[in-house]
Amino acid sequence: MNPMPDLAPMLKQLRLSGILDSLNTRNRQAIEGKLTHMEFLSLIITDEIARRNQKKLEAAFRRANFRNQKTIEEFDFSFNPLINRSLIMELCSCRFMTERVSVFIIGPCGTGKSHLAQALGHCAIRNGFNVLFTTASKLLAQLSASQEPSLQVTSKIVHRNCDSRQLRASHSRRPL
Repeated sequence: MNPMPDLAPMLKQLRLSGILDSLNTRNRQAIEGKLTHMEFLSLIITDEIARRNQKKLEAAFRRANFRNQKTIEEFDFSFNPLINRSLIMELCSCRFMTERVSVFIIGPCGTGKSHLAQALGHCAIRNGFNVLFTTASKLLAQLSASQEPSLQVTSKIVHRNCDSRQLRASHSRRPL
């Protein structure tokens, strides 16, 4: 008797479809590895948790509205030797967010500001923060539109201690 047809609707009803995806594989592993029921259950629950965490991360990255998927691992610090690598790596810890310290990155075009802002956004998402990437010009346009009385637009802009494009380490008072 195959228990799968009976399990599928129950797992879907419980919103555990991730278990359904890995059940056959894990069942085979359990039989071949002579796993206990508890070990088998632990494996499929771990799979479900991993799937849910991955879906949360993917959704957070979509909501962040990054222009490109830039990470700190991809950033070429040799491109601009004036950038303080240790300060950037400290910012990647996102401690400034828990301390509620604003950070701005400023500088001329082509110096890596957007890449760093998006990379810090990636770090923040991986640390459990919500992120919204926008440019300074888009943010100012939204603010301007929300101030226009004839448009009667109500705009709520949430500031999470990190303006996406204009980042400078204001807490350290040192240039990047």
